[in-house]
Amino acid sequence: MASESQQQQYKKLQSILKELPWYVAEYIDHKRRKLSAASLLNYCHDYKIFFNWMISEQLFSGAVKDIPLERLEKLTVQQVEGFLYALQYELNNKEITVNRKLSALKSLFNYLQNIAETRDLKPYLQRNVMAKIEFNELNESMETTANKMEGKILLGDEYEKFRRFVAHDYGEIFKDNKKLLNFYKLNQERDTAIVSLILGSGLRLSEVVNLDIDDIDFSKYSARVIRKGNKEQYVFFSKIAMDDLQQYLNIRESRYGVEKNNKSLFVAAPMGPKGKSRRLTGRSIEKLIEKYAIAFGKPALSVHKLRHSFATRYHSEINDVPKLRRQLGHSSIQTTMIYTHIRNDDLRSAVDRMDLPKDHNE
Repeated sequence: MASESQQQQYKKLQSILKELPWYVAEYIDHKRRKLSAASLLNYCHDYKIFFNWMISEQLFSGAVKDIPLERLEKLTVQQVEGFLYALQYELNNKEITVNRKLSALKSLFNYLQNIAETRDLKPYLQRNVMAKIEFNELNESMETTANKMEGKILLGDEYEKFRRFVAHDYGEIFKDNKKLLNFYKLNQERDTAIVSLILGSGLRLSEVVNLDIDDIDFSKYSARVIRKGNKEQYVFFSKIAMDDLQQYLNIRESRYGVEKNNKSLFVAAPMGPKGKSRRLTGRSIEKLIEKYAIAFGKPALSVHKLRHSFATRYHSEINDVPKLRRQLGHSSIQTTMIYTHIRNDDLRSAVDRMDLPKDHNE
């Protein structure tokens, strides 16, 4: 059964599809079984940017939803390169973001040329300009990416320090600020459980948001999640995360006035006199992590950086990339390999030993 968050994403998806050409909706239908609503929504936003650019460049006169297939067929390589240039140098998209948008367009055009067929069994597009466009070359090595990431994640004893900060120390810092302290005490157990769960499992933000109480297996320390591509998987989490989760569940119903039929694991306090408790949104979780990160003195921390922190610690202690890949839900092992380049203490200690004086008796 789709969660409340997934249902909202599907509603947004249906809304944006009304603004796009009919063949985009057909393509999205084709992809529904393989991609999550969030991924499909991102695709649609990318298509909307592209089609709006076509109109702004006077490549079509009319509404976005009326752009015909024939117009796509007549796009030139130079025109598409102009779009990619605009993304990078006018909209300040990073090269990796430009590549992602190009990938979305390539997927759509490939569908129109090689999968979709008219009634007389002919492809929608005879000519596919996107097949002629190359991705940006990303020169940044895994080591460079890892080094950039290293200063923005939790390493060593920071891991437990941040969890303890959320669980206790934040309240001590702001004990003289009644408003902040009261709000902190209201959500203390919940926020600790959220941070602890991400640090103890590496779950994605969307996976945390969509968790129901019934998804937690308390005997096996695991959670049932729907990963990218709508794949169901049971993900293990730490004993500390389970302990913090239990503390939160002990106060969840009474503290937040949760109704019996509300199975959402993480909830927000009711709004207004007749308000009902509701599932905590992804944006709310991002904001609470941001609040604690700033107070902790590491403002670059985010939900995704906590996931990176888990992965880095997992690799350093277990050193099993295939298992880590499964835990994180990566489709490609290359994505997981980034964590083998973070905090490589063996390499560093080897380099340090080069400066030690040699024993001539060896």
